[in-house]
Amino acid sequence: MQKSTLNDTPLASRLHIAIFGRRNAGKSSLINAITNQDIALVSSVAGTTTDPVFKAMELLPIGPVVIIDTAGIDDEGELGELRIKKTYQVLNKTDLAVLIIDGGMGVTGYDLEILERIREKNIPVVGVINKSDVAGYTPEEKETWEKRLGLKLVEVSALKRQGIEELKREIINKAPSSFAERPLIGDLIAPGDFVVLVVPIDKAAPKGRLILPQQQTIRDVLDHGAIAVVTKETELKETLKNLAKKPRIVVTDSQAFARVAQDTPRDIPMTSFSILFARYKGDLAQLVEGVKAIKNLKPGDRVLIAEACTHHRQKDDIGTVKIPRWLTQILGFDLDYTWTSGFGFPENLDEIKLVIHCGGCMINTKEMMYRLSLLKQKGIPVVNYGVFIAYATGILERALEPIPEAASLLSPES
Repeated sequence: MQKSTLNDTPLASRLHIAIFGRRNAGKSSLINAITNQDIALVSSVAGTTTDPVFKAMELLPIGPVVIIDTAGIDDEGELGELRIKKTYQVLNKTDLAVLIIDGGMGVTGYDLEILERIREKNIPVVGVINKSDVAGYTPEEKETWEKRLGLKLVEVSALKRQGIEELKREIINKAPSSFAERPLIGDLIAPGDFVVLVVPIDKAAPKGRLILPQQQTIRDVLDHGAIAVVTKETELKETLKNLAKKPRIVVTDSQAFARVAQDTPRDIPMTSFSILFARYKGDLAQLVEGVKAIKNLKPGDRVLIAEACTHHRQKDDIGTVKIPRWLTQILGFDLDYTWTSGFGFPENLDEIKLVIHCGGCMINTKEMMYRLSLLKQKGIPVVNYGVFIAYATGILERALEPIPEAASLLSPES
């Protein structure tokens, strides 16, 4: 299979490497050394990095990665506490952690605390001693630090860019071997297949471009030697009529489910971009299981509608208008809604009875799986947009049929 390159890999699909350490340990300098660019602000003033900074690059032979610079884990004051909180939140999207030890300070309680949190989340970690050219520590001290951490430490000088190639090799060795191996659509099609992609162009559609799930699905179809046929829902009937052979599958935007299901012959498999993303980045079984909780909701129950991106709300917005309207039609009463958007996710979920999450195209698999595992731990059911809309329009079973592992997810009562 051809390796992805920086130009064709969306941010959320790249390996996320986060750099952690105390203030002035040299995190920003290390990022500049790894990327061979001056992209991170470097200063002798402690606490220069205040918010996580994301840099996309290519690290061969891994391929496209995102390197994340974080605030110091020993920051101080009220603002410092907020910065530390953001640093810890980065762990939820981290695929591989790099822990920097200041060679002049040695291992501190702050280093041990962040390392414990990294290991609690089963994140592979690379240890680094920075300032190896000026710190003046002894081999015995280095050995003691390694024993305290239970971690091999690579010696580098970020300022002089020494030891960087060895560090890169260690990062490559520790990178998760199974990263990005989840299928999107390639395992459902064969070379030469026709794949019809239904892309509504309405007020909510971005001007002059397609949304990310549509782009990624088209690319995956092409990468697997199949033929992508893109049409609007209003032209689907005519498109199917004029194809030289029956398409292998029809994939639609979930909001057009009802019309697409009506216009697609029953012998042609059909699903949605959002359902494909449910297994690509999340846990399809958990999301389908969440459907069963809908009928158990009671008037006034609180429902969280979570989106991983921020966008301009349209008049008939899916998250704030359409989904609440569907739920009212299904249940016959009103619920109490709360909304969240962007990279943040609420910590207080105590009163939430159901979460309806977007497809998650703007966050990586690590972040999506963190959110799902958090909800599972708290016993809060969750569905995503595609699964919910298929359920609301009465075609969930049909929408899951093209995915082999989904065959047993629905029980008769669902």
